[in-house]
Amino acid sequence: MPPRRRNRTQGLERVLGTPALFATAYGNVGSSIYYALGVTASFALGLTPLVFVLAGLIFAATAATYAEGTVRYPEAGGSSSFARHGFNEVVSFVAAWAQMLVYVATVAISAFFVPHYLSVFWEPMRENPWDVVVGAIVIALLVGINIVGVREAARVNILLAVVDFATQALLVVLGFVLVFSPAILTANVSFGVAPTWSQFFVAIPIAMLAYTGVETVSNLAEEVRDPPRHVPNAYKLIAIAVFAIYFTLPLVALSALPVREVGGEFETLLGLGPEEGGYANDPVLGVVAGLGLSGTLLEVLEIYVGVLAATILFIATNAGVIGASRITYAMASYRQLPEVFRRLHRRFRTPWLALLVFAGVVPIIVILPGETNFLGTMYSFGATLSFTVAHVSLIALRYRFRDEELAYRASPNLRVRGVDWPLFAVFGALGTLIAWFVIVAQDAQTRWAGIGWIVGGFIAYAAYRRWFVRAPMAATVRAPQLVLGPALEIDYRTILVPVLRSAESEEALVAAARLASGRRARVVLLHVLEVPLEQPIDADLRDQEEVADDLLDNASAIVERYGVRAVPRIVRARRAGPAIVDESIAQNAELVVVGAPRERGRRGGPVFGRTVDHVLRRSAVRVLVAAGRAAA
Repeated sequence: MPPRRRNRTQGLERVLGTPALFATAYGNVGSSIYYALGVTASFALGLTPLVFVLAGLIFAATAATYAEGTVRYPEAGGSSSFARHGFNEVVSFVAAWAQMLVYVATVAISAFFVPHYLSVFWEPMRENPWDVVVGAIVIALLVGINIVGVREAARVNILLAVVDFATQALLVVLGFVLVFSPAILTANVSFGVAPTWSQFFVAIPIAMLAYTGVETVSNLAEEVRDPPRHVPNAYKLIAIAVFAIYFTLPLVALSALPVREVGGEFETLLGLGPEEGGYANDPVLGVVAGLGLSGTLLEVLEIYVGVLAATILFIATNAGVIGASRITYAMASYRQLPEVFRRLHRRFRTPWLALLVFAGVVPIIVILPGETNFLGTMYSFGATLSFTVAHVSLIALRYRFRDEELAYRASPNLRVRGVDWPLFAVFGALGTLIAWFVIVAQDAQTRWAGIGWIVGGFIAYAAYRRWFVRAPMAATVRAPQLVLGPALEIDYRTILVPVLRSAESEEALVAAARLASGRRARVVLLHVLEVPLEQPIDADLRDQEEVADDLLDNASAIVERYGVRAVPRIVRARRAGPAIVDESIAQNAELVVVGAPRERGRRGGPVFGRTVDHVLRRSAVRVLVAAGRAAA
């Protein structure tokens, strides 16, 4: 293929690097400020800023765990994927089912808060029943859109994420100039009384609402060009940005809306519902109202924040809908859920039943009571359980595969008896496990609803495995890779193409693009950087990476001419053959198309070379060889 100058202006759309990953994830994580602030303040009162700091430390450890695990296994699933490799399918199911609860709660709470911020135009939307009605309509609308298969505009999401962060930072600056008061913040706190110790400890797992969407980067890992570089950097930026907002904005909020004693009870308008004149359901609007502004300026700022918040929450709801469908599809692919949830709509080619049930019906049922605290605690129940499994799984992976080379190893670590024990995962596991126990012990409604969700799912999983799959519960069993359409024609959703600078590789690209064209499929373009044994696997290979980037840009241009989505990938390995096989599994590919010249070697030797021969022998999916003329 002739060299082509890289079009960097299109990089964020076609290639997920650090900026795109950060912006996409922050659009989800950053959206939680619009409801987490009020829900947390209702429990933590004047200690809300401290609670967010403690939750932030746990989040930093969780981000490190997800960064290493995602680089190690760049596939959708997050904690479920880590558990599958670290333990077995039973633990993987528990993590996945907890994730499902997280997505259900995310969809419900994000949609529920949309009308509260739109109440700047119509006041009744702040209260029941209109907030529940509009929230349910938002869920139904987004489920319908996703069943039809309308794609999100990536650039719009990135722009909104940037505007969102800038707006939050602006509110912080205005707050520090206009209302920030250390004296008020000190007076807000009466240890053991406001809040009580019970409220304080419950507030810590509740504050983890602030980190809704941490799975986003993991779910996008399959579309990251160079995971060892981009995934850890994205997580670091997210942690810094979110921590900065959640440390500063609560200081402003509690300066503007301080804790007060009413009838022997301590409260803040930040944590009270609209029926009591508070802002628990639209806390950022409460911050705006408490800045001391008036007249036209206040009205304009309220409308701006209300519209922006509603838009961000609408997108966050959609991200939850997509996440629920992705985790459902992944679970069905590994025989954790019935095959019917993996089945695609005949016309739209989307997992319609998964979307309808887990992103539509269940969240609407959850949203009906209109209780924000219950939604928040249910999210925390699922999130802390899922995060705990992720941390413990990473510890198990470090122990089981102690001699395995890692392209990225998070830190800090402590080497004992030949094992690099991940201290961040140990700290994170203790933090999230204790937080989970606190939720279970302190909140009876969440305890029985959450445990009922887990136990009910586990019973269904055991029955499905025994009576339908007829396989041990702990065994990893993949569903057939091929999806059969109504005419029994093979419908490829993901095609993997190893890319080199050769005529045969270009033929493979064209063949893959033609197979994918018109099917809403994607073509994963893989270039393997073979690292010599004398160098560490994470060695500095900037020159080779630059060459690989140019090569993949050229390959993307070829595929995109056919209207097919290209997903460029760079993977480091000692040998290309095993890397291609592993990536085809990680990407859930139905087909591998590889270009290779015929080799005139000795009798009995590989016809297409060692790499292609290894792929043909070891691949778990179909392999198509675009063969050129015999090499001289």
